[in-house]
Amino acid sequence: MTQFDMSKNEIKVAANDGSYLLDGYELVCGLEVHVELATATKLFSASANRFGDEPNTHIDPVTLGLPGALPVLNHQAVELAMRIGLALNCTVQASTFHRKNYFYPDMPKAYQISQYDQPINVNGWLELPGGKSIGIERAHLEEDTGKSTHIGGAGGRIHGSTHSLIDFNRAGVPLVEIVGRPDIATPDEARQYVTELRQILVAIGASDAKMEEGSMRCDANVSVRKPGAPLGIRCEIKNVNSVRSLGRAIEYEARRQIVLLEAGEKIRQETRHWDETDGRTHTLRSKEDADDYRYFLEPDLVPLDPDQAWIAAVRAALPMLPRERRNRLAQATGVPSDAESIMVIVERGQDDYVLAVGQAGGDVGRALVHVKEAFAEQGSNPAVPAGDLAGMIILETGGALTSTQAKTVLGELVAHGGGDATAIAAAKGFEALDNSALEAIVDQVIAAQSESWAKYCGGEEKAMGALVGAIMKASQGKADGKAVTALLQAKRS
Repeated sequence: MTQFDMSKNEIKVAANDGSYLLDGYELVCGLEVHVELATATKLFSASANRFGDEPNTHIDPVTLGLPGALPVLNHQAVELAMRIGLALNCTVQASTFHRKNYFYPDMPKAYQISQYDQPINVNGWLELPGGKSIGIERAHLEEDTGKSTHIGGAGGRIHGSTHSLIDFNRAGVPLVEIVGRPDIATPDEARQYVTELRQILVAIGASDAKMEEGSMRCDANVSVRKPGAPLGIRCEIKNVNSVRSLGRAIEYEARRQIVLLEAGEKIRQETRHWDETDGRTHTLRSKEDADDYRYFLEPDLVPLDPDQAWIAAVRAALPMLPRERRNRLAQATGVPSDAESIMVIVERGQDDYVLAVGQAGGDVGRALVHVKEAFAEQGSNPAVPAGDLAGMIILETGGALTSTQAKTVLGELVAHGGGDATAIAAAKGFEALDNSALEAIVDQVIAAQSESWAKYCGGEEKAMGALVGAIMKASQGKADGKAVTALLQAKRS
């Protein structure tokens, strides 16, 4: 359970038991997600946009802000930004670029080129797997900053460090900042939002969205209030780098604010950092407002106004999105679209394969189960041909293979990249028992396991396990578990 030390206004979150709101408060949360675009070059220069290379090898006069260097807008970045906006149901509009002025050592110009009052994408929404829609305020283009590495301090923070190293490879990389409306009411909804957003970004080819590499970074604006009360003062948690950490950070920050309010104190608007080690948020700085950035129009860039033909072409090129793919697979299998199996298969990109197994004659529901359990390492293009898996499923559903035998045959298919399921079954000596042979084995086991049979007949359902196990052993694994259960039930009645 969560422990509170009211004298220090501290909270330790030992477990997320779902009861993160206290004393009638509700959470109000909006997320800002920064996504690096999968372009070949940077937003305003020809330097490479590539992760993991030697530091400071992808730099140029524009990246370093040298006098006289002028930005040139990346056409591919604009198209990917439009693709994101359309996938998030936004309106794509004419936009302008502004200079956002602030100084950090990893931003040599002392300003960032961003979009301010006229962003390229506005007024969209993202639907969570459970059906709730989260509003999208805007999704605008901007350039990334460089990366500072602080040496000698605790947890890689600047405080206490002895020196810092700066890598400008990331400076100028194209970003889209997706600003969500404060519609998120639980940490789990926040996790779902980021997970769904990441799948959309990968599906449309806009970004690899790897949080561990920083190509997708999340800030959470968190406040609490009594139901029906005005919005509370929000605190921003910066650069949370995993879905798990995001949920924990929101959980902690909501509780921290509630404790302060219950103690009669005020919430201070500020930017905070999530420390995964101690499970707390910590103050970074007071929260800046727009006035602090002294925005003004970027004088070296003209307004961006995509014509309707370009927008229509980008829309037409969008692939089927994860939500649509889940619905398609759910309709084919009869499994709810938010079921774990559907979610996992679509996230892996294996839904087309499962449907192909169905087109080859295999039961799609069984294909869903087998692919989820046995194809975790196969990727979106499994090595086993869809027709080979369909052949195995046909034997299984037709009674020629028991579920145990089917798993063995499936293992052979996966190990060898396919094969003839009938031939594999024959080589293994698998053959289905006919009803008379199976009934004889069942009768023998009932006679030998009279105590278990008596318990089962007396209503002790657990006793069936001993009977089924004995029958499977006596049949050398050839008995079908469903048929055995049906026979036992029939004989008991």
